[in-house]
Amino acid sequence: MAHTKSQGKTNQKSNRPGQRRGVKKYGGQKIDVGQIIIRQVGSKFHGAIGTKTGKDFTVYAIRPGVVKFFKKLGKNLVSVVKA
Repeated sequence: MAHTKSQGKTNQKSNRPGQRRGVKKYGGQKIDVGQIIIRQVGSKFHGAIGTKTGKDFTVYAIRPGVVKFFKKLGKNLVSVVKA
């Protein structure tokens, strides 16, 4: 009998690229319709006026303007205000 296991399973792991999550537009930056503001896992940031949240919790702009981050009732909110 062999004293060590075969290396089949450990050699099958593949290097996958990262999913590029995080804040894409920061506070005070100009943004157009449809541009992504935040890519995230779960709703750490919630969308406010001028934004919508996708099914994968991506927050994106629904109108042009300037990005604004703020807190309200303990929640982190993101909005798009007119320039």
